Amino acid sequence: MLNHILRGPRGLIGSAALIAMSLGAPALAQQQLSIATGGTGGVYYPMGGGLAEIINGNVDGFSATAEVTGASVENMGLIATGDADLAIALADTVAQAYEGTGRFEGQQLPMVRGLASLYANMVHIVALESSGITSLSDLRGKRVSIGAPGSGTEVNTAAILEANGITYDEIDEQRLNFNETADALSNGDIDVGFWSVGAPTSSILNLSTTQDIVIIALSEEELAAAMEADSTFAMTTLPGGSYTGVDEDVTVLGIPNVLTVSSEMSDDVAYAITKAMFENISDLQAVHPAANETTVEFTMSATPVPLHPGAIRYYEEAGATIPDNLRP
Repeated sequence: MLNHILRGPRGLIGSAALIAMSLGAPALAQQQLSIATGGTGGVYYPMGGGLAEIINGNVDGFSATAEVTGASVENMGLIATGDADLAIALADTVAQAYEGTGRFEGQQLPMVRGLASLYANMVHIVALESSGITSLSDLRGKRVSIGAPGSGTEVNTAAILEANGITYDEIDEQRLNFNETADALSNGDIDVGFWSVGAPTSSILNLSTTQDIVIIALSEEELAAAMEADSTFAMTTLPGGSYTGVDEDVTVLGIPNVLTVSSEMSDDVAYAITKAMFENISDLQAVHPAANETTVEFTMSATPVPLHPGAIRYYEEAGATIPDNLRP
């Protein structure tokens, strides 16, 4: 059973050990933290790597590593089992895990807590210009990458299609990660790919330099249907010029990404990580521009589950007003 002072194979030391270190007691071996991210072709992995570097340089006694995973759904399971200490996941997946709904029906994970909301994903629906695909309804009968198994992209894709009356029986669905989706589009093995990812993302950037691509825009009715089906969706703009050949702004669905931990993490460790991240946010922004959205204000408005008490301590020190729904 996990406990407050030491948990899991990577063990999180608690406040007593931190105090001992500050008083000059013999140094303890560094405790290893695992950060569950996603595939290498998305934003989670570089963001997780950037956060690991911040922890390594600013949180005494800890060494962090970003781990490649299947992303959001898998990451919530890793937090529940203690096989990851921190995890990045889409807000709708985090909410489903906490509430025991959707992909987590019958397996509620009430231990999930937020440290921060990092940035908003944009749902990219990408096809080659030569395909002639220009609308969501054109996906019927086509080969479609719906996202890697256990990913937030897969959850988002299902919500968008279902809300707009398209079933998996009407498409040839392929469960591919971001790099695999880009390669399959380039090779003609699929017709359309879904990405739920921060923009710009390397896998689409690379694809757009070798192929003429289109980002399929949803109609106002399609956007509204998706937002009604999933309250974590919001309309946002993919700026023109984000990818080679995509010159005009495209209205897309956006959804926040949340940095999560278990309620079993000690308050002192959660506080130290949150403080280190925000006090060194320029280091994270240098890794990926999506971190420009990583602010205290975004966390207060976009986090779908209660914050960890250690994170709340930092936010209160920073002068933030904590909404009641974010208190455990």
